Amino acid sequence: MNPSQERRMRDPGVLRLGPKIFEPTDPVVMAVVNRTPDSFYAPGETWDQTAALQRVSEVVAAGAQIVDIGGVPAHPAPAVDVNEEIQRTAPFIAAVRSAYPDLVISIDTWRHEVGRAACAAGADLVNDSWGGWDAKLAEVAAEYGVGYVCTHVGNQSPRTRPFRVTYKDVVADVLDRTLSLAARAADLGVDPSRILIDPAHDFGKNTYHSLEVTRRINELVTTGWPVLVSISEKDFIGETLGLSAPEDRHNGTLAAMAICAWEGVRVFRVHRVAEAVEVLKTAATIRGDLPPERTIRGLA
Repeated sequence: MNPSQERRMRDPGVLRLGPKIFEPTDPVVMAVVNRTPDSFYAPGETWDQTAALQRVSEVVAAGAQIVDIGGVPAHPAPAVDVNEEIQRTAPFIAAVRSAYPDLVISIDTWRHEVGRAACAAGADLVNDSWGGWDAKLAEVAAEYGVGYVCTHVGNQSPRTRPFRVTYKDVVADVLDRTLSLAARAADLGVDPSRILIDPAHDFGKNTYHSLEVTRRINELVTTGWPVLVSISEKDFIGETLGLSAPEDRHNGTLAAMAICAWEGVRVFRVHRVAEAVEVLKTAATIRGDLPPERTIRGLA
């Protein structure tokens, strides 16, 4: 880590999102709820609002503390304009907020207009999925007093795939860009206790890059900023295991998640919540951060 990066470090502390306060030892699950017909994982499963609300009910019951609601898939696909993205997300966020007053709600977007509509509807967190592409999005987070995710995507434009991308040191680039975004967000007025950094596996990266980021994830953790990872069923896991279908990548996802949890990552964006909760709880208990649920073996 260079001196400039070191100056942007912070003391680890609580993470404040909406009404919730998460301690550094609390593993946090963020469940994906896509309001799109063409997501890469289970396309169209939550396109219908009734199905999407049922999905929220299921993930909350399974232990998710955050729901991340998006209206545009990350991969190249038919264009979705700003108004359409707002219509897919803001009314749904309002419905979720009404049904779950204390649930942390995140909006997954790169557009400030969508962020503004989502925050007005009740979102607690802006998941800036394309790393500050729209500089006004962090301003919206500051204006509404909500959280903000600082994401690394290299030089990628929204909804494009990496092509022969190179880094002298991918982790150094991740640190430089995410810490710069975090510093800017704090300067704009976003509460530092509401800012997270995300290395964004696969975004602007090939599989070797994503594996390197995972291997060295502790370098992000030691900055003091809460780290979020979105590794659920990603392509780097599929290529690691030779599995094309996202639904076949779950075991690899859990393995990568356990490694990240052991190294101190705090928030995990996932598709399958119940399994993630068990993996994270096991890792936290082995680390000594949580007690076992029961201890009768050899004691009674």
